[in-house]
Amino acid sequence: MTRASAAATSPLHCELDHLVVTAPSLQEGSDYIEQLFGIRPQPGGEHPRMGTHNTLLQLDNGAYLEVIACNPEAPHPGYPRWFNMDDAEQMRSPRLTTWVCRTSIINELLLQLPGFFDSAEPMTRGDMRWLFALRQDGTLPYTGMAPTLIEWHTAPHPASRLAPSGCQLQALHIYHPLAQQLAEQLATLQLPASIQCLALPEGQPAYLEASLLTPRGLVCLR
Repeated sequence: MTRASAAATSPLHCELDHLVVTAPSLQEGSDYIEQLFGIRPQPGGEHPRMGTHNTLLQLDNGAYLEVIACNPEAPHPGYPRWFNMDDAEQMRSPRLTTWVCRTSIINELLLQLPGFFDSAEPMTRGDMRWLFALRQDGTLPYTGMAPTLIEWHTAPHPASRLAPSGCQLQALHIYHPLAQQLAEQLATLQLPASIQCLALPEGQPAYLEASLLTPRGLVCLR
């Protein structure tokens, strides 16, 4: 059996890599997280291919939180930015927009999730390199409720480069009218039980809710 055919019949393990908070600016996004958590994200860097930049917060469990905004000093890339960041309504205020899972077999996972993404594209930030799953139009599968995929080509993992924050993710709840369908599609990723899909009545907008222990106690981030 080939590696690709084995992947088609066997569950493929992924790990939560990071949570993504989009914001109108890094200042506003970082202020928002500091007010909620009692600790400020630290400087990250720039993403030349997407015209964005970020700040970062370690989550003490091998993952991290990213605050990302359009970089006012960078030109528009000329194609849709990732995370649906060209949507003006989404970018009006800081929000938990989506989540990212890491894998070492990103192209195999794209085959396991048909229709989710178009391709895995090379990205950089400073000395870091990775492949990132994208749609050509910049939108997100299930409006961001399904995870984006990443395959790191740089060691050590970015979370290990961040200062301890005293923050830890306890649970990630995905609220969606098609929760059962989404859960079935994500089952092949073997995600931990702390990540759950929960049903909403038809017509209600989907959203993410992350529960985190922080210096200010238990906080719900949406």
